[in-house]
Amino acid sequence: MVDNRIVERYLCSTEWLTTESLNKGEAMRSSTGRWVSGGDFFNRERELQILETRVRDYNHVLLTGQRRMGKTSVTQELGRRLEAEGWVFLFADVEGATCAEDAIADIAQAAHSVRPIMSRFATTMKRLVGSVEEIGAHDFRVKLRAGLNAGNWRRHGEELLQHCAAHEQPVLLVIDELPILLKRMLDDDDGARQADEFLSWLRRVLQALGDSSPVLIVSGSIGLAPLVKRLGIPDRINHLDPFRLGPWDRNTSIECFQRLSESCGLRVEDGVAEAVYDALGVGIPHHVQSFFARLRDHATMQSQEQVTVEDIGEVYRTELLGPSGQNDLVHYETRLKEALEDESHTIAMEILAEAATQEVFTPSARRCLERLYAKVVDDAPDRIADTLEILMHDGYLEAIDGGHRFPSRLLKDWWSARFRDHHRPLKGRRSEAESPGDAP
Repeated sequence: MVDNRIVERYLCSTEWLTTESLNKGEAMRSSTGRWVSGGDFFNRERELQILETRVRDYNHVLLTGQRRMGKTSVTQELGRRLEAEGWVFLFADVEGATCAEDAIADIAQAAHSVRPIMSRFATTMKRLVGSVEEIGAHDFRVKLRAGLNAGNWRRHGEELLQHCAAHEQPVLLVIDELPILLKRMLDDDDGARQADEFLSWLRRVLQALGDSSPVLIVSGSIGLAPLVKRLGIPDRINHLDPFRLGPWDRNTSIECFQRLSESCGLRVEDGVAEAVYDALGVGIPHHVQSFFARLRDHATMQSQEQVTVEDIGEVYRTELLGPSGQNDLVHYETRLKEALEDESHTIAMEILAEAATQEVFTPSARRCLERLYAKVVDDAPDRIADTLEILMHDGYLEAIDGGHRFPSRLLKDWWSARFRDHHRPLKGRRSEAESPGDAP
């Protein structure tokens, strides 16, 4: 008998819809917080084609990219399109998980609506969850989680993935925010071992299932690769094929703004979309969407018939950088604290404050920082190098000829506003950094 899943991996679909054909005749809604798909999904066709090819070839993927880049929307749109072609799409958000047992329960909850998978799983879990058909996904997770412990999560987790593999249709499993789960594991005294054990278990099970395995995409708002490198276990994710989601270019950002304006019936003066991109400095999709929403609100509050280029500066200062924009931008600082240990977080804040207030974190500023922190940590140069690597990986900074700078003007201006009144430039602290034996 021919296994349709094996045949399908060698068939490359030619029926993927382009952005233009997908959205033709549909209004694109403004989105400032939720993930989007369907008619609200804009661009990313090339990225979707690459991911679709990797998934159909049964390659597991590590999806990376800085915050607010649209990683969740991309995976949701990919899942939506694959579902239309007969795949099963499971999306497990483990941001709230603190241990392996939580993660297994989250994955099982994602699979709850797929009755054939759950029916097989329930035969071995009936004592814990009862009848799957009689309870909803949330209650199912609660009951399952109550029965999972440090001694049985590996067995039940493997059974769940085996049932996914045995399903008649191919399965795409997205585990979102896995790095945050691992970072929370590290809060325990035995956390490094737990993180290693979970990643090793996941790799072993997927590799054992071979081509019948559910295809895994791992994503998150903090970097997984820097985390496992710091733990000394980079090989635990060598089965994941990395793919980085970058920002929109200038033309795409302008096209998105213009499409939002047309869909929402907002009149804009010539040059507004271009001025929005110039103000932001980089095409982060969420920031383009947020700027549009703030400009539309501003026009409504001011009873303006159209948005003008002059409105850009005022809305940027008072809205995006003002109180209403704080919830969005503070997310960057929150995630940074979750990604780094305390000492590395302090170093990162120094680097970012310097780059924001002085435009560039220069090599001379870096040497000064190394001398300052040599007094409190043994491996200051290495610690600073590792921190810079994370800041670049997560999109806070980019390397240039003269050092490191913010690619996002919005993020730089927000960071500068927070630190400009009390950050002392590193060049002014050189005397503090010099040891008694240093030359004058």
